[in-house]
Amino acid sequence: MKFDIISITATTITIEVLNDEKVYSREGLVLYLNNSPVLESKNNVTTLFNLKPQTQYQLYIKNAVTNEVSSTATFKTSEEALVLNVRDFGAVGNGKNYDTAAIQAAIMACPKGGRVIVPEGSYLTAPLFLKSHITLELKRGAELLGSSERLDYPILPGIIKNSMDEEYYLGTWEGEAVDCFASLITGIGVEEVVITGEGCINGNASHENWWHKAKEKRIAWRPRLVFLRDCRDMTIEGITLKNSPSWTLHPVFSKNLNFINLKLINPKDSPNTDGINPESCSDVLILGVDFSVGDDCIAIKSGKLYLGRKLKTPSENIFIRNCHMKFGHGAIVLGSEMSGGIKNVFASRCIFQETDRGIRIKTRRGRGKDAVIDGIYAEEILMKGVLTPFVINAFYFCDEDGKTEYVWSKEKLPVDEGTPTIKNIAYKNIECVDSEVAAGFFYGLPERKIEGLSLENITVSFSEAARPDYPAMMSFLDKRVKAGFFIGNAINVTIKKVSIDGAAEAAFRFEGVENLDY
Repeated sequence: MKFDIISITATTITIEVLNDEKVYSREGLVLYLNNSPVLESKNNVTTLFNLKPQTQYQLYIKNAVTNEVSSTATFKTSEEALVLNVRDFGAVGNGKNYDTAAIQAAIMACPKGGRVIVPEGSYLTAPLFLKSHITLELKRGAELLGSSERLDYPILPGIIKNSMDEEYYLGTWEGEAVDCFASLITGIGVEEVVITGEGCINGNASHENWWHKAKEKRIAWRPRLVFLRDCRDMTIEGITLKNSPSWTLHPVFSKNLNFINLKLINPKDSPNTDGINPESCSDVLILGVDFSVGDDCIAIKSGKLYLGRKLKTPSENIFIRNCHMKFGHGAIVLGSEMSGGIKNVFASRCIFQETDRGIRIKTRRGRGKDAVIDGIYAEEILMKGVLTPFVINAFYFCDEDGKTEYVWSKEKLPVDEGTPTIKNIAYKNIECVDSEVAAGFFYGLPERKIEGLSLENITVSFSEAARPDYPAMMSFLDKRVKAGFFIGNAINVTIKKVSIDGAAEAAFRFEGVENLDY
């Protein structure tokens, strides 16, 4: 029995159990604090709340069945300057009266190293703006409830220019700098902020308000639930985020981010309600997160055209562990807005359940020469009921020009300023059960092939009730059912110990593949 301490604040500690299991510890765990049992859990990632600031504790864990005990870790919680209760600032918490001013006042009045607590209750609010060097804690039973009135939401302009014609970016929508509404929780240029607790941030979105006519810009583009721009050293842990107007948790141009032990819940039919979308961010940990969303669970991006090409800021060093992805379009998705590049993504010990795709890379001609996807590694993954577990699609037919010949042509076009790159992709120790459409679909550009693709120790089996569908979103593709792996336009491909059970077609089809080790 071993564990790592992942995060310590003034009142919490989060640990990750080090075992061979994915997301859950099969036999259950008991956490002991100062030799007393304080929590039973089956999760590999667990948070203890309501600790005392600047206090030393001893922690160990015990297997609930075998009684095997870990070694004991001694830790000390962080210092805390002051605690402010939003009720003392006039917040009511009845879900009817607006509490925006009271909560914002508590945030702005909080000193460096202080904590703002939101006690039990439902707090109706317009967008709240974060301040550096504070903790915002949502106690158990506390809910921040977003207003459903558009006019309650300030607008973040996409681009603001100064007298030197220099640009300042605020609003963003699908990788472009455009006007959008501020999010229920908005951080602009803040650092060293913790959002923690056992409470909930509820965007209050529905098909009667934010999800109605979702593809139309009405005044400004829809807000996210949590939006972080140019932030650093941020931790969000423990809370539930649900009913987001669009993307749930969206950091942009930010670094050193920890998203730990969260629940992200949006209905299956809610439009564009991705879970966590790091965009041009670096050093991001996504750990122990439970996703059930209406779009991609995790979508890693770096700008569509203008921002990606001008600022050339990749998303890089993204670590995803012990996460459970349910019902989204894709479990872990890269692109398609990735003109700044995506580098070094590591995923392990996760469960993907009933998503359309498992690990999905999508790009297209036009994304640019800096649109480099380099170093994507996934291992120890269980996929259950994923329609197509593995997809790499360099012909993704998004945007107004997405169905033009420049995008869909399978001819070898000249390499130009718009040609993206995909290289160094490795998938290992992955089990896929009850798949339906295809085991995998990898299709690179003929003029710039996928370079370096490794599949090792992978098993795929198909559902008896499998139905035909498209393995990827690209023009002129036929529906498939129980298809094997298709690999097109790739170089340096290694396939070891890959088995497919119940396929209706050949296990592997190759087209334009060079240097194949199979």
